Amino acid sequence: SYSNVRRYLNEGILPPAGSVRIEELINYFHYDYPQPKGEHPFSINTELAECPWNKNNKLAMIGLQGKRIPTENLPASNLVFLIDVSGSMESENKLPLVKSSLKLLIEQLREQDRVSIVVYAGSAGLVLEPTPGDKKQKIRDALEELSAGGSTAGGQGIQLAYKVAKENFAKNGNNRVILCTDGDFNVGVSSDAALVDMIARERESGVYLTVLGYGMGNYKDNKMQQLADKGNGNHAYIDNIDEAKKVLVNEFGGTLFTIAKDVKLQVEFNPAKVRAYRLVGYENRMLQNEDFNNDKKDAGEIGSGHTVTALYEIIPVGVESEFIEGTDELKYQRSARNVSSDEMMTVKFRYKKPGGDKSLLIVHPVRENISQAASDNFRLVTAVAQFGMLLSNSEFKQASSFKSAQSLASGAIGEDEEGYRTEFVALIAKARKLYSNDGVSRK
Repeated sequence: SYSNVRRYLNEGILPPAGSVRIEELINYFHYDYPQPKGEHPFSINTELAECPWNKNNKLAMIGLQGKRIPTENLPASNLVFLIDVSGSMESENKLPLVKSSLKLLIEQLREQDRVSIVVYAGSAGLVLEPTPGDKKQKIRDALEELSAGGSTAGGQGIQLAYKVAKENFAKNGNNRVILCTDGDFNVGVSSDAALVDMIARERESGVYLTVLGYGMGNYKDNKMQQLADKGNGNHAYIDNIDEAKKVLVNEFGGTLFTIAKDVKLQVEFNPAKVRAYRLVGYENRMLQNEDFNNDKKDAGEIGSGHTVTALYEIIPVGVESEFIEGTDELKYQRSARNVSSDEMMTVKFRYKKPGGDKSLLIVHPVRENISQAASDNFRLVTAVAQFGMLLSNSEFKQASSFKSAQSLASGAIGEDEEGYRTEFVALIAKARKLYSNDGVSRK
């Protein structure tokens, strides 16, 4: 979502509100959370501070930091590159960029890793048999020979890719299909629903799915997100070679190596202190309360070194708000039990080990300790949240402004080795100018 939004803004176009998923904007960035030290594969970090778009409210930031595993210690990979070579992939920012992206990934592979290449257009075919990761030139040559043409039999390609992955399954390894496409499936499996169902079934084999989206215009962002979610995987939109480097080199472990699956977050607020609350974003990933303890219910994954951040807006007891009456359960919600303590909330996590089917529970109480000086992590998260609420015209944006977002983000740049935070400040300025020129009153 972030790279897609960036692409629109860099072209001087306001992104469609529906393309802005605030939780994906927030989680585009890496946050400076400490590495886990205990038995669990991630650390839990919380911070509570004043809400910048409504001074009467509080914000609670919850961050997970996945354990960073050195590349040499990662398990062997069995990767199947599933590449769309249909006619729609011909332009420079599609198949040529796919080739350049995957060449970056190839450089990260080792002798014990295996790569296969499956392509699909009018029909699907295996163009590279499983090849050791140290045979880099052979893999690069196979990529270079690919050309675009024909209609898109996406379903056939996915079926063949999973078949190849299962035939070469690496026990206790990382088995994954990496789908590279503009998402314009128009031939093959009879419907989107059938395609999603097939991927949901295939994840039971232990083969995960990473979806890399390319191109503009006909790019199907929502479809790609849905496929990745159902395939126990992740989704990234690659709009240039720098983004490919971020996803496939800088975040190599987080993108391709799962350390915890079906990760679920549930927060219980103390009604003696919290009158109402809402989770910022995550509209398409909301769990029903009863699903938290249901190990059959699919949820998200965390990769090596990966961070996941969630943000809750809280209306404290004694504060009046226009949002409390008449909202449904996915927006501001009343707390249920009357508990008196100095705890503001209790955060509960469930997760499974990558090969496991029984979840583990972590309980993390959060005391009412309001930060007087918010951290760089917190300032950046709140800047991104405001940016997302303004772009999506959220009913909860209240006093959000691009000016406030820009100020918070500018003060949270820190070391910024890769320049992502600096780029974000420039993007806010572009959005602010576009909204001003468009005559939209969003400050």
